[in-house]
Amino acid sequence: MLDLLITHATLPDGRTDMSIAVQDGRITEVTAAFVAPAHETIDAHGLLVAPHFVDPHFHMDATLSYGLPRVNQSGTLLEGIALWGELKPLLKAEALIERALAYCDWAVARGLLAIRTHVDTSDPSLLAVDALLEVKRLVAPYIDLQLVAFPQDGVLRSPGGVENLKRALDKGVDVVGGIPHFERTMADGAASVKLLCELGAERGQLVDMHCDESDDPLSRHIETLAFECQRLGLHGRVTGSHCTSMHSMDNYYVSKLLPLIAESGVAVIANPLINITLQGRHDSYPKRRGMTRVPELMAAGVNVAFGHDCVMDPWYGMGSGDMLEVAHMGLHVAQMTSQAGIRQCFEAVTTHAARVMHLENYGLAAGCDASFVLLQARDPVEAIRLRATRLKVFRKGKLLSQAPAATAELKLPGRAATTSFMPPR
Repeated sequence: MLDLLITHATLPDGRTDMSIAVQDGRITEVTAAFVAPAHETIDAHGLLVAPHFVDPHFHMDATLSYGLPRVNQSGTLLEGIALWGELKPLLKAEALIERALAYCDWAVARGLLAIRTHVDTSDPSLLAVDALLEVKRLVAPYIDLQLVAFPQDGVLRSPGGVENLKRALDKGVDVVGGIPHFERTMADGAASVKLLCELGAERGQLVDMHCDESDDPLSRHIETLAFECQRLGLHGRVTGSHCTSMHSMDNYYVSKLLPLIAESGVAVIANPLINITLQGRHDSYPKRRGMTRVPELMAAGVNVAFGHDCVMDPWYGMGSGDMLEVAHMGLHVAQMTSQAGIRQCFEAVTTHAARVMHLENYGLAAGCDASFVLLQARDPVEAIRLRATRLKVFRKGKLLSQAPAATAELKLPGRAATTSFMPPR
């Protein structure tokens, strides 16, 4: 007898009336109109079942700290960085852990079961590193938490930056991070990319760098990152996050850059909510959009994912852990409103993001972990439009969260008693 059977489900690839059979935490079969005895059978009634959401770029050491020690009055990137510098000496491990765990509760309720979070290694105490390693241990039963050693103040710019980062990796942090555009010179930025990629190659670890988070079209560290990835044979193991300078580069240079990125196998993570908020701040009008060239990168064969980046922290006072909100902003900023484009934005917070994190056994196929979400939507387009309610969230066949359907009660003569904002079919 099966542990769980989902029937009459619609899948992201468009298949309908599908059944998903689950045994011992794994999907054993995905087929049309399959019926078998099960301890629990759930009729999806034609609604969408998707693999769980994935956030490949986040800052959990800062999350839910909004207002501490003060609010970012300008809402700018530079004031956010300065504010983080004011907050770091006041951080207490217990409070950081509690805020992170509270956010992980939100994540589970949103069907977000894998997160790559950058953790600041600039403080020699590595307090945030130790705190997030403890969070990783605590949430392991329900969230895949991947930590990036992130030298927020610049690995070469800050005293002891390299040694602090290495100590964090020795403690068990998973990924080598960097921020080349924050080094003192372009040359130092390029040197940091080389150093950190070599460190990743030496240790056999993934690399994920904040890369060119700037409006400066001459910030071109993504080119160096692609080169070092090629030189060191790190294909598929390196990610460039943000890459916002690309929105200001001339088309001729980008026509050269895109094939280099694709050839190197470097993935790119855009952070739509934050990129559109923090970039273009020196512009009057016309004002730049601030997000990297998502559709062009995708068309070139680059794996592009979307991250949330921030939730209620020194840089961004909004957010709730909803990756569909991220996808919703992404499709608008990138003007990806074609049917194919909208579905690509859904993939950017599911399958593309899972590939960035090298998640094993992810997806909706036999042999994959039974970690999926039943959404109050009938396809990915509707899911993004509605930021659909997560009716049920499963992790390896175990129910982690459920929510009632979103409906409004109406008092209109001659009309239906309720609406769920889904058009009749």
